[in-house]
Amino acid sequence: MSLDKLARELDETARQTGAMVDGIAEALAILADARIEAEEARRRASALIIAAIQGQDRIEQRSQNMALAVRQFALLPANAPAARYEEIWANLTLDELRLPALSGIAATAPHGEVELF
Repeated sequence: MSLDKLARELDETARQTGAMVDGIAEALAILADARIEAEEARRRASALIIAAIQGQDRIEQRSQNMALAVRQFALLPANAPAARYEEIWANLTLDELRLPALSGIAATAPHGEVELF
């Protein structure tokens, strides 16, 4: 179960990475489109780039959390009960990895305004 979950979460991380790159590519296309007024192009491209930067932060957090989980899995004996693996997942800091109901939800969750933090 835990390795299946890890595989799903790695797939989700790959999807998020692709979405981040798509946003950057879209921003570049907007900036290169001479039909879009310069101020509007900068505004739209900036919003896409900010969202991509936030996406990179989330991907970094996901990767760090998954690496921590794998390190803890490696310390478990071969006959460790499945509940011990689930406990490791439950103790991660990133909610989308820690809470089973949020696993993979980023792909379907509505996204609001871009915010800097």
